[in-house]
Amino acid sequence: MKLLVTLIGLVFILEGLPYVTFPEKMREWFKRLIEMTTAQLRMVGLLAMILGFIICYIAQQTNLLD
Repeated sequence: MKLLVTLIGLVFILEGLPYVTFPEKMREWFKRLIEMTTAQLRMVGLLAMILGFIICYIAQQTNLLD
């Protein structure tokens, strides 16, 4: 449970970092995001999930990060 709470905290840190360092760029990015179609948003979300699963797999199942 301690690891899960730590990971959630790290996600919040990483999610907040762009807003603190580049607030104007984030506004521009959100404007572009609003203009995307539903299909494009789903594709971006799917690619992000696949990338996340690959990173988790590499971290847990290989000796690459030892």
